Amino acid sequence: MSTSSEIREKLKGKSLFVEFTDEELDEFLELLDIVEAKKGEIIVKQDDHGDCMFLLVDGSARVLHHRAGHDVNLASLQPGDFFGELALVDAGVRSADVEAADACTLLRITQAAISAAAGVYPTAAFKFLIAIGRILVGRLRQTNQRYVDTLLFPVQGKD
Repeated sequence: MSTSSEIREKLKGKSLFVEFTDEELDEFLELLDIVEAKKGEIIVKQDDHGDCMFLLVDGSARVLHHRAGHDVNLASLQPGDFFGELALVDAGVRSADVEAADACTLLRITQAAISAAAGVYPTAAFKFLIAIGRILVGRLRQTNQRYVDTLLFPVQGKD
């Protein structure tokens, strides 16, 4: 298991924490839970209700969507990537499984942790939420571009 100082060092340059001071990062991290997952373990299960997001500190994971007997690999996650963030703002179900591709260390981030950070460490909470927003906007822009590309340049041989 990683210690808080090891986790801080691993996360310092990652996109979610790039604007944090060392003190802000330490304060924020003390509010989060460290979770260990073994290779092959399902961290988040599709169609389950979620109440937290996760940040991958060590290891790798894959995002899999299941429908009609087919599995679609949606993404590969590396240290610094996060998932499950929609559970912080809505009570819907998880849209995919997240499976540990190898042993993983993660941070569980709950609504309560965000609320506590906002009350006790407001600057850190603000920086964290702004960073999530920027990353989500980037994801949305990429998705929009892929959608437009499929409309304008359909796959050859498919009608």
